[in-house]
Amino acid sequence: MHLLISFILISALSIGNQDVTQRHLSDSSKEIKAKVYTTAKNTDLRLTETQTLEFSMGEQPLETELSIFVNPDKSFQTFIGIGGAITDASAEVFAKLSEDKQEELLDAYYSTEGINYSLLRTTIHSCDFSEESYTYVEEGDGDLKTFSVAPDEEFRIPMIKRAISKAGGELLTYVSPWSPPAFMKTNGNMLKGGKLKPEFYDSWALYYAKFIKEYEKRDIPIWGLTIQNEPMATQRWESCIYTAEEERDFLKNHLGPTLENEGLGDKKIIVWDHNRDLIVNRSNTILGDPEAAKYVWGMGFHWYETWTGSEPLFDNLKSVKESFPDKQLIFTEGCNEAFDAEKYQFWPNAERYGNSMINDFNSGTAAWTDWNILLDENGGPNHVGNFCFAPIHADLQTGELIKTPSYYYIGHFSKFIQPGAKRISTTASRSMLEATTFQNENGQMATVVMNSTDEEINYQLYVGKQKSKLTIQAHAMQTIVY
Repeated sequence: MHLLISFILISALSIGNQDVTQRHLSDSSKEIKAKVYTTAKNTDLRLTETQTLEFSMGEQPLETELSIFVNPDKSFQTFIGIGGAITDASAEVFAKLSEDKQEELLDAYYSTEGINYSLLRTTIHSCDFSEESYTYVEEGDGDLKTFSVAPDEEFRIPMIKRAISKAGGELLTYVSPWSPPAFMKTNGNMLKGGKLKPEFYDSWALYYAKFIKEYEKRDIPIWGLTIQNEPMATQRWESCIYTAEEERDFLKNHLGPTLENEGLGDKKIIVWDHNRDLIVNRSNTILGDPEAAKYVWGMGFHWYETWTGSEPLFDNLKSVKESFPDKQLIFTEGCNEAFDAEKYQFWPNAERYGNSMINDFNSGTAAWTDWNILLDENGGPNHVGNFCFAPIHADLQTGELIKTPSYYYIGHFSKFIQPGAKRISTTASRSMLEATTFQNENGQMATVVMNSTDEEINYQLYVGKQKSKLTIQAHAMQTIVY
């Protein structure tokens, strides 16, 4: 009897193991077909379908071969979205375009035929990319009795609503202030830094809530907010300084409780909203305090630490994610500075985007937001002369739209990676190529590869145990969809 039972068990295990083995063999031998989309310098290729790939079983790669390895069995953070900011400047330029050019701009960003943005940032009253400084209350009105978003009604709100419509009726929107009203600050000025006066902490916290409610009355749902744009930068434009301890205490004692009391406790609160250089210090101070951390959805960051000529500090992002894995990372702003109309097609501007996006995602970032989606032929308007590049410019003298290479590099991600996707383990065997992969909820994979060298590169793409051979042009971006 015991022998019979043993025989049955062994047979069952053998059959079970055989099924598993056959299933794995079936999976690894399943044909993969892929489409390759390419953007390359000194060519006409702009998110152009350039190749169809077939995969075969891969052997052990040689050290002399350049390979990219995708392991579908290892997944990481959930992707939230990619988008850009609709500022006063973007909205004012947009309003000056002809109706057909307005539709072209909206299609370029928010349709599936364009680059399919799913995320939007906008400002709480003015920033440098406004025609002038303004607030939503009259001078000295700490009780907010005169609060009104009327300044946004002419340009910004209509453009945001059209963007939401073009995106299919849903666009994840978050908001950021650059400065409290002048009377609430220690320097009596919206510009040039200064700090929020303690007697206005509650009033300023209520200001966010009123803004969110007014926008939602106008059918613009607000998903989240950052506490302060660049809280350690004294700028010649709208700015306000918070130390890590000051931001922590304002959040846990004023903003967090106020939003909850106003029925807005579901809004995602993002802290820091500044460069990667000091993000670890800020996260340790705020997320290390349980009473503050309970209000925090994640850490926002910019890329301007590279102003100093240093390399981007991606390891700082990894440190935050390792220390606080339950909190999210979101890139909240980046643009190429020092506008020059002769450099619309300046390729290093695009490669700055590609390098940042690949490495930010590989460091655990869940969402990525560009700065202005549209500026004029002068890199503005901007009331303090801080002119910058956007992925698309409008030449208001000719009425034409100018797409820069940055637009297409962003599109290599946003067009093919959908909210809800999971990042998949991806590595390169040589530093000449950078790569990341996401798998959408429908199972479709998108691997993005960038070559920023002067040479065309042949490489092998391994997906699990299968491989295919590809070539990427010099200074090019590819998305492989399979």
